Amino acid sequence: MALWVTADEAVELRSGFSESDLQTVIRAVYKQVLGNAHLMDSERLTEEESKLRNGQINVQEFVVLVAQSSLYRDLFFNSASQYRVVEVNCKHLLGRAPKDQAELSEHVQRYANEGFEADIASYVYSDEYNHTFGSNVVPYARTNTQAGVKNSGFNRSFALYRGDATSDSGNTAVLLSDIAENKSTKIVSPAKGGGTPVQTSKRYRITVAKAGAGTRFRRSVQTFEVDYASMSARMRNVQKAGGKVVNVSVVS
Repeated sequence: MALWVTADEAVELRSGFSESDLQTVIRAVYKQVLGNAHLMDSERLTEEESKLRNGQINVQEFVVLVAQSSLYRDLFFNSASQYRVVEVNCKHLLGRAPKDQAELSEHVQRYANEGFEADIASYVYSDEYNHTFGSNVVPYARTNTQAGVKNSGFNRSFALYRGDATSDSGNTAVLLSDIAENKSTKIVSPAKGGGTPVQTSKRYRITVAKAGAGTRFRRSVQTFEVDYASMSARMRNVQKAGGKVVNVSVVS
């Protein structure tokens, strides 16, 4: 049998795989990338599955296509705050929580400047992904402590992974306050009924580079201070107006 499963819950598609092996890998990708969401047969990416079956793409490329699909956008992107999007992308594609404020800001800026598909690709084609999963291992939850990684990373990953019954459909970031303030994340038992999304009263400063009105004018820099709930809307407006987000920081 060509399918290989390790104690770390890694699922790999090796050469000479059977149809049963392929279906196990496909199910594992859907479960990981779609955050344990229920998937109807009509929602499956049949064309992309065929490419994987025929060897036209590898597992890594299949992961990218699932994460760039309209289904993924509808589940996790369209109605969620930008920082929540980064949380679930890190969880689904890298198997961990965001590391710090710099990583959150990096992905927010890349989305604003380069778009959704480019930001998704930046996770899956990163050095971290290549080193951890390679081209044919399905991403998996890395909730165990790791050498060189602070315990805060373990706690934050644990906070995002609450067992097979959990859903990632919430639209509010879970870890924003802890990461922005560089605080440790407490491990707590899940609340009944799935818990209540974490809210934050912090304000955020968005720095925007905006082109001048003509070639004689240099690109100007503007800053906006917004609350958490208004952040995504402000960034969308900036992008529509032709501006670029160059930094996001917490207002102390």
